[in-house]
Amino acid sequence: MTGLVLEGGAMRGLFSAGVLDVFMENGIKFDNVIGVSAGACFGCNYVSGQIGRAIRYNMKYAKDKRYCSVSSFIKTGDIFGAQFCYHTLPMELDKFDEAAFVSSGVPFYVVVTDVETGEAGYHRMDDASPVEMEWMRASSSMPLVSNIVSIEGGKYLDGGVSDSIPLRASEALGCNRNVTVLTKPRGYRKSYDRTMPLIKARYKEYPNLVHAMKIRHIAYNEQFDYCLKQEKAGSNFVICPKSPLPIGHICHDPLVMREVYELGRSEANELMPGLLRFMGLQ
Repeated sequence: MTGLVLEGGAMRGLFSAGVLDVFMENGIKFDNVIGVSAGACFGCNYVSGQIGRAIRYNMKYAKDKRYCSVSSFIKTGDIFGAQFCYHTLPMELDKFDEAAFVSSGVPFYVVVTDVETGEAGYHRMDDASPVEMEWMRASSSMPLVSNIVSIEGGKYLDGGVSDSIPLRASEALGCNRNVTVLTKPRGYRKSYDRTMPLIKARYKEYPNLVHAMKIRHIAYNEQFDYCLKQEKAGSNFVICPKSPLPIGHICHDPLVMREVYELGRSEANELMPGLLRFMGLQ
């Protein structure tokens, strides 16, 4: 089986959105998809076959305070508006094609972090019901600027805390060949999180989560190295930006969003011949 692994990175995920649109345009199919945070939010559009949806709604609502703003954070505790982003937008304003998502038959997993244990959880989304969209929200709920998401008795935050590059998880699901889309360039090394004093204060009731955040840079760098190791071994095909993307976790400039998206498209088109050979399609 061939799996698709999608790293997060908040607005850096628009690079992945560009890659995924090129995949769809070229008829590239996968047996399994697993995404973290933005990788999950934008990756679901690949499963539903909605070319251009991710960049379209991001550009359209880039400056909408309901989508992402300090005022949203002050009022609700979520810098990305929970109701707007995960319910109003996909169900009313720029509709997510739930029917196509379900009928695709492609298993789609989102990665979350259990705040009680500090460990990763892998939830298979079977549809776009309100409860399932809460799993999507949990996967993307960045610490310090998001509320803890409670679902079915559990408490969750951003999957990137515990498993930023879930390649091993994809392998465990039976994918012996994987394509991994990263939002950081080769050679990147994550450093110790300087917001740890704030994290310790905010999440003092969840010591396992605090520990996961404390060692996150170590875990991330190991996951990145494993990704490249598997690429060298021939079981993983990596697509990533050539240099750091010109965008932060948050962006309100549609033109910058478009630039990052186009970088993803460019990289995917450039690597397409090699990808087709890797997947046995050429």
